[in-house]
Amino acid sequence: MFKSKTVKLCVFFVGIAVNIAVSAQEPKESEEKSQKSIPKLVSFHTSHKGKFNGVKVNYDVVAAETALSNEEGLVVGHLFSTSYFRTNDKNTNRPVAFIFNGGPGSASTWLHMGLLGPKNINVVSDASSDDGAAPFGLSDNELTILDKADLVFIDPIGTGYSRLVGDGKAEDFWGLKADTDSIAEFIRIWITKHKRWNSAKYLIGESYGSPRAVGVAKALRSNGLDIALNGIVMISQAMDYTGSTPVDDNLLAFVTYFPTLTAVAHYHQKAGVGEPLESFLDKSRTFAVDEYLPALFKGNLLSAAEKQEIAAKMSSFIGLSQTYILQSDLRILSGRFAKELLRDEGRTIGILDGRYTSEEIDVIAGRPTSDAASESIGSAYAVAINEYMQNDLKVNLQTPYYLSSSKVGKNWDWSAIEPNAYGEPEYVKVARILSKEMRQNKDLKLLVASGYYDLVTPFFDAEYTVARHGFQRKNVTMTYYPGGHMMYVHKPSHKRLLQDIYDFIN
Repeated sequence: MFKSKTVKLCVFFVGIAVNIAVSAQEPKESEEKSQKSIPKLVSFHTSHKGKFNGVKVNYDVVAAETALSNEEGLVVGHLFSTSYFRTNDKNTNRPVAFIFNGGPGSASTWLHMGLLGPKNINVVSDASSDDGAAPFGLSDNELTILDKADLVFIDPIGTGYSRLVGDGKAEDFWGLKADTDSIAEFIRIWITKHKRWNSAKYLIGESYGSPRAVGVAKALRSNGLDIALNGIVMISQAMDYTGSTPVDDNLLAFVTYFPTLTAVAHYHQKAGVGEPLESFLDKSRTFAVDEYLPALFKGNLLSAAEKQEIAAKMSSFIGLSQTYILQSDLRILSGRFAKELLRDEGRTIGILDGRYTSEEIDVIAGRPTSDAASESIGSAYAVAINEYMQNDLKVNLQTPYYLSSSKVGKNWDWSAIEPNAYGEPEYVKVARILSKEMRQNKDLKLLVASGYYDLVTPFFDAEYTVARHGFQRKNVTMTYYPGGHMMYVHKPSHKRLLQDIYDFIN
């Protein structure tokens, strides 16, 4: 059972024995009524065949709910997961990967139907057009790692088909600590039910799924469980929000985002034309650390000539005019950059993936009114997961499958997993928790996958994060792809990322 915040029920006595007896019984009767109203768990079992990485694989899929209880033993949530088991492998201790997306408030749809599942949705790889409307096509994912490892896709409570039940409340699941405790409890239940305690165990998380993975790793080793992991894969990591929060007074983020702005400008041929991306980014990294950061730190102590020199160099890297950069006081927020870079063409670039563009009604606005990347693929993924669940996995549920939930995000408790002494507000930070876990578990390795065109979790922030917090670099693998936050949308990156994950587990 995982811990949750509970409300203490006070019974007021009015002086006569009969009333005392009645009052004492009311909580029990209410409790029994609440638990009786909890729907029965559902489970759907199908068998399939495929050929993955050149290997013929027979596999079963179990799409099912798992009951999660609070510390009083009351069921407060039904968590829906989709588990893939290879059946023509005699190894009873095959590696198993537990997979989730982020948000918070996102289902595992994106990694399920976009990267790791045996079937993937077909979207435009080169970001040249919007996905439009149905019909969409699903294709066999011949590169999924199912031949090597069993896969468990997890939809946290409030996403997918997972839901609060009985007396379940937001605080039972929707917070940094509550979320990781509940996912860790699900994993404990799963490995016990399927007798997989002696299997190598991996977590694969995207975006907010990376701090979730760190919290789960810590929770699995706590409370007397001592379940040790073999590896964590972070896709578009966000272990320290300091470097991925682009706001006015966060000087660090201006630096960590700068190479990403460079990459996007290079992609749209606004900077570095004719120069290979990687070498151009190396120059951008050097400038960002050696010249841009000191200039930002000096602020208005910079002379006019120094400002002009920095602005000119910035312009050569990120494709904006020196005038705009000077008017911005050398501080280019990613949202403004997304609107400004192609303004003269009447186009706005995407945030999740800077390769995408859209033609917004308000051309002179300072920031995008929507994300071109999200709008270009969301409908396809919604169709993919629902059609796949119903037709392939025979999931017969009338409740909606939520790809994302704003209700979860709006009710999220951002209190730190390891709070500071006085509970002062701070950016979400879990990197040091992970570096400690990795020092206490010699087999725990980390793979960090980053997209060059990701304006949400910049790749330079991943480098900056891993360079600090006590990480031992020999246990960390960094990989890069010419895509965005969901780099696997780009077909060549999809292939490379799956190979990198395969090698990591292998």
